[in-house]
Amino acid sequence: MNAFLAAFDALPLGTFQGSAEDRRYIVTRSDFSNGAAQKLIAEELGGPDYISLNLYRLASGARLKPCEMPEAKVVDFVRALRPD
Repeated sequence: MNAFLAAFDALPLGTFQGSAEDRRYIVTRSDFSNGAAQKLIAEELGGPDYISLNLYRLASGARLKPCEMPEAKVVDFVRALRPD
């Protein structure tokens, strides 16, 4: 989880383009409640892939909640994502 959190925190806020696993994406990262809740949505440019997750920073630790997809998919995506 630490490598995922470091990769997530390194991503810029707002909307940006980047690549992961030889695919191009448009990505939006948003913070809510002073960073206690965070959201990431990514859509593959010219392709069908879609990534969506919510991340909650709780006193007991971070909680990752992918939106209707396996946790491994969103973790692998965030770790591979390289903003332009």
